[in-house]
Amino acid sequence: MPSPNEETTARDTTARGHKAFNHLDLLESQAIFIMREVAAECERPVLLFSGGKDSAVLLHLAVKAFRPAGFPFPVMHVDTGHNFPEVLSFIDETITSLGERLIVAKVQDSIDKGRVADPGENGSRNRLQTTTLLDAITEHKFDAAFGGARRDEDKARAKERVLSFRDAFGQWEPRKQRPELWHLYQGKVLPGEHLRAFPLSDWTELDIWQYIAREKIALPSIYYAHERDVVERDGMLLAVSQFVHPQDGEAVQRLSVRFRTVGDATLTGAVRSTAATVEEVVDEVAGARVSERGATRGDDKFSETAMEDRKREGYF
Repeated sequence: MPSPNEETTARDTTARGHKAFNHLDLLESQAIFIMREVAAECERPVLLFSGGKDSAVLLHLAVKAFRPAGFPFPVMHVDTGHNFPEVLSFIDETITSLGERLIVAKVQDSIDKGRVADPGENGSRNRLQTTTLLDAITEHKFDAAFGGARRDEDKARAKERVLSFRDAFGQWEPRKQRPELWHLYQGKVLPGEHLRAFPLSDWTELDIWQYIAREKIALPSIYYAHERDVVERDGMLLAVSQFVHPQDGEAVQRLSVRFRTVGDATLTGAVRSTAATVEEVVDEVAGARVSERGATRGDDKFSETAMEDRKREGYF
């Protein structure tokens, strides 16, 4: 029996020898259509790039959508200051190789300006990104922001439209979103408003990994199995680093782990894994029964409404 990767990434052919579309081709085509529609309808879009697997796929789709010309928008990274060094290196290398413009919006700058309070040495800066993001959108007058969120990640994200509108305060109201029948999108925004565009809405985690395998998309090394010092905290394996130190009663363990999602290092947990290649990761994800955020993100685990509350405030 073929593996999930072999079965769905194979380039099937018809009896006449023509290449047949599989579900990844359809997802890719729809995502490229959405990106081109937003770029055509909006005056100042921006693509958010966290360095994670979903944003790496989004960047790859932008290349397919707009090359050989440059992107008709800049790329922006919201830097919490608590990032994994492998991810920061990946962001710099990727954007440099593409020759695109990178804007870095720093949470530390928001703290220094008194816009948000410093959570302290062991505190998470993840929620503080909302203020930094909204300030950057206002500063650069962006009227649309591409993000890599998917509906299968969280119940709140399942409520999102492909084009999700934010009011003049950057807030989201799920009951006031526009219908999107027959994949028809309305990108008009009023002065002060903006929209978030999610071309990967209908993709699943497995789709993402199968597409990464097919397209040979580079990712930060932490997505693949490696040995790392971790501590078990609140049911998660947190990587020991300059941001995470063992607390009383916590023992440092050297384990073979990988990360299913990338976020603030203070609340992003690893999973035990020996999947060191993209094919092995695809097989591992195919058997997973818990979403990547539900299993490894401390900001989502402890409240059913955590994501929706933050999205209403302006979080991605």
